[in-house]
Amino acid sequence: MTLAVLLCGTANAQSSVSQFNTATYQSTFTHPWMQKRVAYFGDSITDPRNSGSKKKYWHYLQEWLGITPYVYAVSGRQWDDIPRQTDKLQVEHGDDVDAIMIFMGTNDYNNGVKIGEWYEEHSEEVMYGHGEPKKMVPRQRRYMIMDKSTFRGRINIAIDKLKRLYPTKQIVLLTPIHRAGFYANEKNWQCTEDYTNQCGIYLDEYIQAVKEAGNIWSLPVIDLNAVSGLYPMMDEHAQYFKSATNDRLHPNDKGHERLARTLMYQLLALPCF
Repeated sequence: MTLAVLLCGTANAQSSVSQFNTATYQSTFTHPWMQKRVAYFGDSITDPRNSGSKKKYWHYLQEWLGITPYVYAVSGRQWDDIPRQTDKLQVEHGDDVDAIMIFMGTNDYNNGVKIGEWYEEHSEEVMYGHGEPKKMVPRQRRYMIMDKSTFRGRINIAIDKLKRLYPTKQIVLLTPIHRAGFYANEKNWQCTEDYTNQCGIYLDEYIQAVKEAGNIWSLPVIDLNAVSGLYPMMDEHAQYFKSATNDRLHPNDKGHERLARTLMYQLLALPCF
C-alpha cells in the first residue's frame, strides 16, 4: 500500500490580514510489510476452516498489502501448540518467511491453564570485580521455567524455540481480544469474560502475561484487546461477531476487517526483515 502524505505550510503569518500561500508537498511511503511472507499461528480466530467468517484478518492483509500468508492456526489450540505449528512452518517453508504473528491465549483461559511463573531462582557464585580484583561472589540467578502445564511456561517454551529457529525474523505477539458468550452445544458452553475460569483467573491476567512476554523475550506486542475496539460484552458490538445470541467469541467479516485495519496501521511501526 502506498500512502500519500500531504503537508501544507503557510507563509506571511505576520500580516494582519491573513494571506496564505500554501505550498503542497507530496511524498510516497511504502508499507514495510508490503509483499512479505507472513506465518500466522493461533486458534479458531485465525484458522481458515473456522466458519465464523468468510474472510479472516489475514485475508484482508493479503488483499491490501499483498502479504503471502502461511496459516498454521487450528481451532481450539492453546499456547502449547505453538511448537507444533513452528515445526510445520519449518518443514514446509524452512527459512523462507519474513515474519511470524502469534494470536493465541483465549483457549488457555477457557481451559483453566494456570498462569505460573516466568523464572525460578537459584543461589550461585559468579566471578565479579569492580574497583578491586575479581573474585567469586554469591548472587541469585534466574532461569526460565519451561513448564508446558502453565501459561507462562508454555510461552517460554514456544518463544525459546522460535527465536532459535528464526533469529533474524520479525516475531509479533497479539493479545487475545475481549470475549463474551460462546454457546456451541451442551458440551461446549463458554461463559463471558467477566467470570473467572476454573483456576479463579480472569482473562485479563492472560492478556497481561502476553504483554509481559514482549519485554522478557524482546518481542513487539500488539495489544488487540485494547486497540481493536472490539467489545462483545455490549449488545451494540455484537454486529462484529458471528452471532449476537450464541457466538460473541469469533469475529465475523466486519470484525475481522476491523482487526485487519488495526493491524495494518500498527504494523507501520514495525520493520519486517
